[in-house]
Amino acid sequence: MTYCVGLLVEEGLVMIADTRTNAGLDNISTYRKLHLFNVAGERVMMLASAGNLSMTQSVLSMLTEGVDGSDGEPPQTIMQQPTMFKAAQLVGRAIRRVREIEREGFEAANLRMEVSFLFGGQIGEEPMRLFMIYSAGNFIECSRDAPFLQIGEHKYGKPILDRAVKYETDLYDALKVGLVSMDSTMRSNLGVGLPIDIAVSRVGALDTEVNHRIEAGESYFHDLRERWSAALRAAHRAIPRPPYGPSGA
Repeated sequence: MTYCVGLLVEEGLVMIADTRTNAGLDNISTYRKLHLFNVAGERVMMLASAGNLSMTQSVLSMLTEGVDGSDGEPPQTIMQQPTMFKAAQLVGRAIRRVREIEREGFEAANLRMEVSFLFGGQIGEEPMRLFMIYSAGNFIECSRDAPFLQIGEHKYGKPILDRAVKYETDLYDALKVGLVSMDSTMRSNLGVGLPIDIAVSRVGALDTEVNHRIEAGESYFHDLRERWSAALRAAHRAIPRPPYGPSGA
């Protein structure tokens, strides 16, 4: 299992992904799930993955080396796409192509062909955009009304995002809330864990402002976890006792 979240606010884009891959209780590994495709000053693109590891790696390789074109067109790479929409379409096409190639083997082994991606960034002067791309290759786009998207084990981290993130939220406040969301998920699901990869890009910069891996024991993330736990305990104590039962009658 994994957890990835993308937050698209007025000032820019935040992407966060854990690195834990679980293929059984005794086979837990670390793999990078947040990938960057950047040419400073021209484009900045971030791709976070969840689902079957072999499929996601095949999709990533195909996006780098070239996805077969239609009607005899030459293979296309993600770096050749002129817009984020075209690039999102190419990710979807790569997913469908990998499914075609690997379907027989997956079915024979009774394995599920499930993957999903968060894909965000900016190319040239077009607006910064964020997409969620499904296993079938179709996708949806993030909006101002709901300025975040999640893949993987998303249910534990969603409540804090719903309450605390708006389109007008400061870029680094969005990063902070995203990390709280990640911590909440890690607390409730052992399939999500450190290290955590984070990337931040500001609108118009066409480059990453932050590209960082949070390792176990990092002081800021440890402090954030402790402060959030303390704040929850304080909020619980501050809420009046429910006026039900014998003591409230």
